[in-house]
Amino acid sequence: MFLHVREARYEGGYRIWLRFNDGAEGVVDLSDCLEGEVFSPLRDLARFKAFRVDPDIETIVWENGADLAPEFLYAKMKVMA
Repeated sequence: MFLHVREARYEGGYRIWLRFNDGAEGVVDLSDCLEGEVFSPLRDLARFKAFRVDPDIETIVWENGADLAPEFLYAKMKVMA
């Protein structure tokens, strides 16, 4: 099964709640992932909060071209009980 992000919402700090196409949902903390040319601008919380779920690639994206693979997000997710 290919993983796809279906829903996402900002949870505070560098945390995002996600729901995947397999029904799994939870919170991902991306505070340790914001390095490099594409991701370091997202340390600015205003920019970080401006993500969206792209309907074509079915993951979260930012205006500066940054995106994260659904498989990476799934692996980092803390599943909600």
